Amino acid sequence: MTAARLLLVAAALAAASSAQAQTALSYRAPGVDPHVYQADQHRYEIDRLRAQADQREAFARQLQLEARLTRLEIEAARQPEPVQPPSYRALRSPEEERALRESATRRRQNTTAGVAQIDAWLDRSAR
Repeated sequence: MTAARLLLVAAALAAASSAQAQTALSYRAPGVDPHVYQADQHRYEIDRLRAQADQREAFARQLQLEARLTRLEIEAARQPEPVQPPSYRALRSPEEERALRESATRRRQNTTAGVAQIDAWLDRSAR
């Protein structure tokens, strides 16, 4: 019985392989080169992908234009800021200017004197 089953399985496998061979042979039409057919399929797929990429690029450009228009509309709808007059420098009399320069000179001299005292004290402790 096992030999009969083996023979039956072998016959079934042989029939299946011959069916596959027939479909492979019938797939090729006479006069059609399979490499040319495959190249055409690739070319069509590449063209389809390029067209899809072009559509996406056009859509992206459209969205950019819409965003720019929306931004311009929002900016146009804003209330303009009130014009503020420029702040002018306070004009001082020559006497006030002189007093300010002298007080700045005194502050610099006091700062320098304080630093000189600190330097003298540091030099004294190092000896």
